[in-house]
Parts: sequence; C-alpha cells; structure tokens
Amino acid sequence: MTPTKIEKSDVEWQQELTPEQFRILREKGTERPFTGEYYHNKAAGAYLCAACGQELFGSDAKYESGSGWPSYWQPATPEAVATQRDLSHGMVRTEVTCSRCGGHLGHLFDDGPRPTGLRYCINSAALKFQPASQAE
Repeated sequence: MTPTKIEKSDVEWQQELTPEQFRILREKGTERPFTGEYYHNKAAGAYLCAACGQELFGSDAKYESGSGWPSYWQPATPEAVATQRDLSHGMVRTEVTCSRCGGHLGHLFDDGPRPTGLRYCINSAALKFQPASQAE
C-alpha cells in the first residue's frame, strides 16, 4: 500500500523540525560519521521518519556496518522508502528518501549483509526511535 503523500512548504517544515533535522531532511545534508544519536543504539523498536512519523526501519534489520551511520539491510516495508539516483558531490549514489514526505534519509549501497546485500546508510537526525515497549 502506497503511503499518503505529505507536502509542506519549507517554512512549515522549519517550524516543525530542528535546524539539524531541516538541514538533513529538507536540504539533503548529512551528519558527521560516528556522531549520530542512533549509531550505537541496540534497543528493540522501530525507526520512524523524524519529519512525518512513518515507520522506516526496524531494529531487527539494523547492523554494525562500521560506516559511522546507522545501517539497515532492509526497510520496514518495501513501500516505506523511495530511492533515486544522486549525482551530487562528484559521485554516483542512490539517495534514500521517506516515501511519505520525501525527506532525505541517506544513501543505499550494495555492500550490506545477507540476505539482501544492501546497506541503507541513514542519518540519525532523519529518524525518531520508538522503543518496542511503546509500539502500538
């Protein structure tokens, strides 16, 4: 099932997000490696989009990639994220965005673990963690 799209102006997003969240989610920024709030998080739960609250990744798909950012081998559902080609910074990469609000999450690489071989390399500031004890 395709999520209902959320569209807001930059002014509206700036009122709802912290400056760091806005820089990453709306301006396609990135946080410095090994500094993100969820990089070392090992608790069970769900990782939600910090902008719209859609569930993006589950803790069961999180793994230690050594990249400096939280990494996942698959999204919570195939429809949770969208991808597109990113040619910025003189590189060819695959950008990962929230399928609901279009927020920039990070990038996708093909050097992850089995069973998918994928590494969703995601900025902590683009996420909110919901512990399993608070899941609905």
